[in-house]
Amino acid sequence: MTKRVVLIGHPVAHSLSGAMQQAAFDARGIDARYELWDRAPIDFPDAITDVRGDDFLGANVTIPHKERVVPLIDRLTEEAQVTGAVNTLTREGRRLVGHNTDVPGFAVALDKLVGRAKMPRQAVVLGAGGGSRAVVYGLIRAGFLRIVVFNRHLHRAESLVKHFARSAAHMELRAMPWHESIIESELAKTRVLVNATSIGLAADVSPIPAAILGPELLVLDLIYKRTRLLRDAEAAGCTASDGEAMLLHQGAAAFTLWTGLAAPLDVMGDALASARAGGVRSAEGEPAGNETGNETGDEPAAATAG
Repeated sequence: MTKRVVLIGHPVAHSLSGAMQQAAFDARGIDARYELWDRAPIDFPDAITDVRGDDFLGANVTIPHKERVVPLIDRLTEEAQVTGAVNTLTREGRRLVGHNTDVPGFAVALDKLVGRAKMPRQAVVLGAGGGSRAVVYGLIRAGFLRIVVFNRHLHRAESLVKHFARSAAHMELRAMPWHESIIESELAKTRVLVNATSIGLAADVSPIPAAILGPELLVLDLIYKRTRLLRDAEAAGCTASDGEAMLLHQGAAAFTLWTGLAAPLDVMGDALASARAGGVRSAEGEPAGNETGNETGDEPAAATAG
């Protein structure tokens, strides 16, 4: 029987994950089909019930359901529990287990960004959606001692900080209002800047002015393309990376959870490149909200998945 894996989100029509995961199944000789399910919030619980069926290996969960899925499933792994967000489901009989593979995906991206240098200890994070939660938790686990989160809607950033109060008790985790002067002041004190918003995905705009980027910064944009922010960062002398490594490795982690097999990274990377060349823009479908900071917490619509 052909097994099924689904990406559940709203919307999902232009997902890069479909091409990546189907290529992986085919390369490993697994009789499985990766499907895209566009499910509005009202229909989401029924979709989760369907995934409990014997024909499913599991699922990816994406915008706007990463936090909504938590009370609908049976068990959470440590990463999912601590972040409060789930992007991958596996089955244990009829039981569903929630994972957050954005966390290991971000760890790979952070290591790639830093390279052989000593891991920094201070960071600025733009955005407060589900992807931002994986970033903040990843920074905490990497030993960062000060993290400042900016979001267009300050209450979302404050909620994120409150969520991590226990795991961040040993360090300084703060939410600050999105004002250019405040962001500039914080960037002057930090080494790592992570853009976890969708700003720059659909339009050639940056979340922050180029003039406030100093050459000592390490800049990671979770969007899987060479955004205006990354071009500005490179022009300023920064070290800069897009979301490719995070997208690829979170997908690889999900593949291994579903199949028990090592993911064919080269095949998955080639499939991502081909999908992008064909005009597919994001891991999760079209971005939610607008290019100046959306209503769902400035969630990135590119590097995290589904």
